[in-house]
Amino acid sequence: MIDKELLMLELLGEMLDEIEEVQVIGKFINPHQGLVEIIRTQPDAVFLDIEMSEISGLNLAEEIKKTFPDMNIVFVTAFEQDAVRTFKLQAAYYLVKPYRAEELIETISCLLSRMGSKKTTLARQMVCCFKKLHFKYYGKNSEVIDVKWRTSKSKALFAFLIHHRDQFIPKDMLLEYFWPDVDIKDGYSNLYSTIYQIRKTLKSIGFNITIISSESSYRLELNDVLLDVEEWKKGREEFPFVTEDTLSKHKEICNLYNGDYLEEESYLWAESKKNEMRIQWLHYLKRVAKFYISSKNYSEAIILYMQIQEALPYKEESYFVLMQLYDAFGDRYSVEEQYSLLKNMLHKEYCAEPNEMVQTWYQTWKSSRAREQYKVEEFAHLK
Repeated sequence: MIDKELLMLELLGEMLDEIEEVQVIGKFINPHQGLVEIIRTQPDAVFLDIEMSEISGLNLAEEIKKTFPDMNIVFVTAFEQDAVRTFKLQAAYYLVKPYRAEELIETISCLLSRMGSKKTTLARQMVCCFKKLHFKYYGKNSEVIDVKWRTSKSKALFAFLIHHRDQFIPKDMLLEYFWPDVDIKDGYSNLYSTIYQIRKTLKSIGFNITIISSESSYRLELNDVLLDVEEWKKGREEFPFVTEDTLSKHKEICNLYNGDYLEEESYLWAESKKNEMRIQWLHYLKRVAKFYISSKNYSEAIILYMQIQEALPYKEESYFVLMQLYDAFGDRYSVEEQYSLLKNMLHKEYCAEPNEMVQTWYQTWKSSRAREQYKVEEFAHLK
């Protein structure tokens, strides 16, 4: 949900929370922060205010549709004529403020009906390790598969085998990792039982992943099943340069990384790879953002740098870059907000002030804005 009015945002959130089939996962006044969360969480629907100061809801919808063409968007407005015009132009859903419960329920019902009747393209099976371990069908319309692991140990062991895919892993090593305090006989019994559970789980969802057993080791083979980590790496290697022609592919690559490697699973053996991939991801985001900046597509660059800021909240760089991007975008409020956030962060974490270059830039910017405001007021007075 993105709305310039906090009161309306909270009211709509409360009304949606009362509908059993709906879960509100984000509420934002800042449209750029809202875009970042949409990319990260990929919701089923977005409620979007048409009239916003920094960017219109219609333009924001276009930005969302560039990345998610099938995203359901519900426009909200205080003006009936805006709603009718929007509906005619975009064939979209809309709500008029103040909201009426029956109209909101009808809109949700239409959305659920549309989503239920929509055929999902089951392009390829994929195991995903970004953010958390899960399975999905990867295609134009991705579908996450609900997997019921019998035990957390079977899920962890499967993740470990994925981590060391195409390698023979000694059974003794697996005992040390997963059953360190169990005697050898019981340890092997637990191991064989857990491997059996994993195979049974994979069979239940129809994923063609094999676990080959030798006398002393196991080896996992993905066969024709995709792995998001490999697809992300492959995409970066296949498209080393960001150009207008490769931009759509780079967006797809960016969307694959929707969280750090197995971050929600908290496996100690995955920490090293998680940190390595995070560094690669941040470098990659900066590379794509650099292209957006050079082509003056500041809104897309802002989205990427907000992700960088979320990942590195204690680094000064992202705040300063965002200040400059918001200035280029014409969003004065967000420039001041970023400077304030930077000052508060530095004071709280390091008892320090922004570096001299940042302070000089900000003071120059403030003076320039003050002169512009004076000219506008002087003109208005003369008129």
